[in-house]
Amino acid sequence: MKKPAPATTATKQAAPAPKPRGKGPGSLVVLPTEKPWTKSELDEVRQHLHADIKRLVPELEEADEDLHRLMIDSGDGAGNDQADVGSSTFERDHEMTIANNARDMLLQSRHALERIEDGSYGVCEGCGEPIGKMRLLAFPRATLCMACKQREERR
Repeated sequence: MKKPAPATTATKQAAPAPKPRGKGPGSLVVLPTEKPWTKSELDEVRQHLHADIKRLVPELEEADEDLHRLMIDSGDGAGNDQADVGSSTFERDHEMTIANNARDMLLQSRHALERIEDGSYGVCEGCGEPIGKMRLLAFPRATLCMACKQREERR
């Protein structure tokens, strides 16, 4: 009877994803090479996000008003030549793009503030690994680590 060969390669298990450690600056997840969040760093991020929200709310309201005005003014297009119709369509599409971008940034800023409060700020929503404090200081609305973001952009 033949004995089974001993396993020569140990199966490598993935390390568990870092878990939020509770509330407060020092409890947020960071990369192993980074120092924990300080109160002043986290306050800076919060201030940046609140400033974005304060700027984006009126910007979004203005873009929505402009879009509404364009929709009313567009009418049925009777009597307009092709250049006028094309120009109106371009302007309307441009206003929709501005409104959608402002809306997305507003939602992302609010989401980042929620993540700070619930202790999940700094955890990649794609893989569960730390995003990195330096990335978050540069782009506080980030929800993906660099590897996941690059993978997303390649798709």
